[in-house]
Amino acid sequence: MDDLEKAILFSFDESGAVDSVLKSQAVNYCQQFKENPSICTVCIEKLCYCKLVQVQFWCLQTLHEVIRVKYAVMSSDEKGLVRQSVFSMACYDSIDEKSAVRVLDSPAFIKNKLAQVLVTLIYFEYPMIWSSVFVDFMPHLSKGSVVIDMFSRVLNALDDELISLDYPRTAEETAVAARVKDAIRQQCVEQIVRAWYDIVSMYRNSDFEVCTSVLESMRRYISWIDINLIANDAFIPLFFELILSDGLSEQLRGAAVGCVLAVVSKRMEPQSKLSLLKSLQISQVFGLVKEDGESELVSKIAELFTGYAVEALECVKRLNSENSNVVSMELLNEVLPSVFYVMQNCEVDSTFTMVQFLSGYVATMKSLSPLREEQLLHVGQILEVIRTQIRYDPTYRHNLDVLDKIGIEEEDRMVEFRKDLLVLLRSVGRVAPEVAQVFIRNSLASAVVSSPDRNVEEVEAALSLLYALGESMSDEAMRTGAGLLSELVPMLLQTRLPCHSNRLVALVYLETVTRYMKFIQENTRYIPMVLTAFLDERGIHHQNIHVSRRASYLFMRVVRLLKANLVPFIEKILQSLQDTVARFTSMNYTSKELSVSEDGSHIFEAIGLLIGMEDVPVEKQSDYLSSLLTPLCQQVQALLLNAKTLNPEESPAKITNVQQIIVAINSLSKGFSERLVTASRPAIGLMFKQTLDVLLQILVVFPKIEALRSKVTSFIHRMVDTLGASVFPYLPKALEQLLAESEPKELAGFLVLLNQLICKFNTSVHDIVDEVFPAIAGRIFNIIPRDTLPSGPGTNTEEMRELLELQRTLYTFLHVIATHDLSSVFLSPKSRGYLEQIMQLLVNTSCHHKDYVMRKACVQIFIRLIKDWCDRPFGEEKVPGFQNFMIEVFAKNCCLYSVLDKSFEFGDANTLILFGEIVSAQKVMYEKFGNDFLVSFVYKGFPSAHCPQDLAEQYCQKLQGNDFKALKSFYQSLIEKLRLQQNGSLVFR
Repeated sequence: MDDLEKAILFSFDESGAVDSVLKSQAVNYCQQFKENPSICTVCIEKLCYCKLVQVQFWCLQTLHEVIRVKYAVMSSDEKGLVRQSVFSMACYDSIDEKSAVRVLDSPAFIKNKLAQVLVTLIYFEYPMIWSSVFVDFMPHLSKGSVVIDMFSRVLNALDDELISLDYPRTAEETAVAARVKDAIRQQCVEQIVRAWYDIVSMYRNSDFEVCTSVLESMRRYISWIDINLIANDAFIPLFFELILSDGLSEQLRGAAVGCVLAVVSKRMEPQSKLSLLKSLQISQVFGLVKEDGESELVSKIAELFTGYAVEALECVKRLNSENSNVVSMELLNEVLPSVFYVMQNCEVDSTFTMVQFLSGYVATMKSLSPLREEQLLHVGQILEVIRTQIRYDPTYRHNLDVLDKIGIEEEDRMVEFRKDLLVLLRSVGRVAPEVAQVFIRNSLASAVVSSPDRNVEEVEAALSLLYALGESMSDEAMRTGAGLLSELVPMLLQTRLPCHSNRLVALVYLETVTRYMKFIQENTRYIPMVLTAFLDERGIHHQNIHVSRRASYLFMRVVRLLKANLVPFIEKILQSLQDTVARFTSMNYTSKELSVSEDGSHIFEAIGLLIGMEDVPVEKQSDYLSSLLTPLCQQVQALLLNAKTLNPEESPAKITNVQQIIVAINSLSKGFSERLVTASRPAIGLMFKQTLDVLLQILVVFPKIEALRSKVTSFIHRMVDTLGASVFPYLPKALEQLLAESEPKELAGFLVLLNQLICKFNTSVHDIVDEVFPAIAGRIFNIIPRDTLPSGPGTNTEEMRELLELQRTLYTFLHVIATHDLSSVFLSPKSRGYLEQIMQLLVNTSCHHKDYVMRKACVQIFIRLIKDWCDRPFGEEKVPGFQNFMIEVFAKNCCLYSVLDKSFEFGDANTLILFGEIVSAQKVMYEKFGNDFLVSFVYKGFPSAHCPQDLAEQYCQKLQGNDFKALKSFYQSLIEKLRLQQNGSLVFR
């Protein structure tokens, strides 16, 4: 063993026996050895004499790399040596008399690598240099299975490496593939096909593996060789003999099925395809699918049936003559029962293909009215297929019920898997609504009485079908109970499912009831049944918390839809929900229960919607609301009184409880309109004010608990909408407490609250905003950098994201102030000290920020401030120095230099919107500042950008005119011209 062989063995070692340093040295040695000028000769010699598979693999891999990368610089002698040697190895010949090793005696992965090397030579040399490679191979096939197997590997490698369209190809590879295929077609395809036939005929009973490999190769090539070479009286009977022979291996029979499928799928004119399909007599293999449904052979036959059906359906669509259409439909009808059977009874890999086919088949029915009896039968079978496919596996029943990791994965998988099937169901529902409804009614009826080991999955599937069917129905059809719907919905409500305790069944039941609520709206006699379903152990009182919480949300939606119709039932509903309400806000509430996405607070929203209607008598309404708010507020007050005595163990649970109470009150208030609580029934408004007063004390007692502050802030938002202007007396205290301890994230939330107040009340909140603005400005300018926030690697931290959010909210806040006639806030004595910082921040952002929406907002702020603060040319300057700042700083930097920068892309939509605002700003500045603006911007600024005098004069004319579009268009063309003539002399500030 020489040094190279040792190095190869060391480099391939995976046992850990070779020291890592030594292994690294071996790898480097092998890599350097590849640079040896005679590397090809060395590799061929090793392949002749060395039996070590690691060495053989390395040598073949190296030959492959050399040919692929260095073919153009290899000498003719070197190419000839490699060509002759590799071909001799592939044909089981000795390279010379002393050769002791045959590569074809090595393991499969070595033979595959040899095939790859030979294919790389074919890539460069066939047919121009080495035109006889395939013809020369033929005589060697008589040596037996070793060479036949190698020939199949070469053909497979040629397909994988070059021909197959399953892999992305470069333009060069596509051209080479075309060249190789054309040469094979012209020169030797008939010889290859004849060899395939002879080999399979000869070895079918003696060497299954060789026959299988030949058929697998043939399948790959059928798509691009002359179909008549295969679809003839020799091959087709041979394929079916193999498929139908029980004594042969499943792999061999499956390979024959693959060849028939390739013939079926061959692209051709529809009339030719119809003749081909008819000649195959596919019915002779229909019986095979009744065998083991999980076998590989049955799976392949299922694919054949689907492929055949797809092609027959294409003929139905594309052939116009009545006779051809009839024949196509006969072929389709002949194969459909087998397609339906395999979809229901067999393990099939191609479910997606089958669903696509069935969708196409249903689509053809849309043009047929009415459907014939046979087509109606097929619709029923399609529905049966859908029901079978969407059914959960009982193996996962417990996992899905407790929703552990396995259950979550299975549910996610099924949700994705069902999508196309349920789309197909909706299509069927539109084409044959009566058939679909009868099927679903019968499915539900039979599922309820099915055996306990299956009824959970049967019932869930039937309910899922009924739910999905609703998506195919129009609102009108649902309201009127079209078809069997008037029977289905009452059946759904009346049926007591034996498996209702199961999570999946309970959830889909409630979702389905909610889906058909438009029918209930028109048929109010069923409302008591709906309420019972939601309020008993099937819904809100279900033993599974996931179901109970989802039921609360769905019940809220039901209440929102039925609303006024529920007034007679309010007493019953509230009585039924007493324990649920108490449990939600109880001191024993666990954090584990809070971890689910739906927290159950929707039940309070539902109650609010019920008791917040003006249809409810005022005395009753007050009693209902008081009975809910009073105990909740008392719980909060008790906790606040005892806050100092709380021990560390109690504190988290108590605080969690307070959070729940705030969420509950917040949700409850959503049902009360501003008009009701402030105008028609102010006593209700008083209750909410008293509640607000209690909850604001939380900010005083627990000033540093962010979760509580966040919940109270959310409630203030709600009260602004509910109480309207009557909330004003409570705001100073609330805003003061919220601002006192706020971090960047909370500060952003605080600004959002102020934005809501300003947008709702405009100048009415002037004094409130005026009071808090100095504190806000001081806090923010201590947090946010004066120029721009850092970006790039290492800056995507939670802290940086919070600062970015605060910055975005700040610009929105300043924009809201400016556009709601509150700009005088910036000029008040307490705020004036921050004016310069605000101006610098706005101008810097308008010029340089990467978010063009923010830049636009800043420009709009400046436009509004100019209009508010500059009454000239006739009035006094309201803000000394502001005009000069706008002309000298904003106009030049934002309106000129920032748009000259090539990063300002006119092709981007947001950029164009920003540009329009910048041009508007220029127009407003000219209107307010007159010649002062022209002198500075045009006669001083333009020359710094090397603007020709004539273009500057044209700009002045456009600016002084009344056509804004013409001004904007001209200014854009001016900027583009200035960019073209720039020589780098302009420095952007």
